Amino acid sequence: MAIPKFEDFLSPFLYALSNGNTLDSLEIKKILAAQLKLTDEELALRLPSGTQTVFYSRTNWAGVYLRKAGLIESPTRSHYKITNTGLEAVRSKATINLSYLKQFPSFLEFHRSGKKQEQNDGNDKTEQQTDLTPEETLKSTFQEITATLASDLLDEVMKLSPTDFEKLVLKLLLKMGYGSGIEDSGWVTPPSNDEGIDGIIKEDQLGFSSIYIQAKQWDPKRTIDRPEIQKFAGALQGQQAQKGLFITTASFTQGAKNYVDKINSTIVLIDGSQLTRLMIRHNLGVSVTSVYEIKRIDSDFFIDIQES
Repeated sequence: MAIPKFEDFLSPFLYALSNGNTLDSLEIKKILAAQLKLTDEELALRLPSGTQTVFYSRTNWAGVYLRKAGLIESPTRSHYKITNTGLEAVRSKATINLSYLKQFPSFLEFHRSGKKQEQNDGNDKTEQQTDLTPEETLKSTFQEITATLASDLLDEVMKLSPTDFEKLVLKLLLKMGYGSGIEDSGWVTPPSNDEGIDGIIKEDQLGFSSIYIQAKQWDPKRTIDRPEIQKFAGALQGQQAQKGLFITTASFTQGAKNYVDKINSTIVLIDGSQLTRLMIRHNLGVSVTSVYEIKRIDSDFFIDIQES
């Protein structure tokens, strides 16, 4: 018996949580393995990359899809609990598949966020991209995986304390090369007397140039308007600083961006989406699981060998 398709993992995963208890990922995998009647040989089958088993991968992705649809939640890392929406699905005895999940706007937004093509007509055609080459399909899949990672990464960032979030921002800047090779190059300011500045990064050995940071761990759905940036600009003036970084898990309005373009001080705005992209790019809070190389025929090689 072959391991069931990924879609067939969705219903068992949700129904495993139907009693309302919080289960960890290992408990859920045991339930799914028993319910799907998988043999030891099937459970040991690995992906082509060899990094993890097919069963492990499909179970984890089922959890991601159910969470993005709002049917389950993850109160702590690797622990899952059914939501009221999930309980309604169980009570209706629904078969949980991709078609069912697409009724939820949060899932549609997630499912399309990594796709290359825009869906302007309201119909999801991502399962029928037969016009794509294998390389384009691989790229599209990579974009979806990256979008999922970014979303999960932001969830983890939001679980940090405000002080730990400020530390994360400093670690990111150091990873990006700011303050590299400088002793005590970055620090978080005391919360009780920060004067609107959450952290500072030295750009040179003697401290002639520094970046002053304001780090706001706010609801990702929140927007930050011009007044908040004006207050930060005032804090920079109080420090006689010329370089400021306002980094947040929220997003900025166009009015906030326009204000930054008009003032003399250099202020850079980094929102939640940019934050996670930078963390992924600089391997902060993430690790590499697979690396694939795409190769092509080297025509020059065969031309040279025929001419030699």
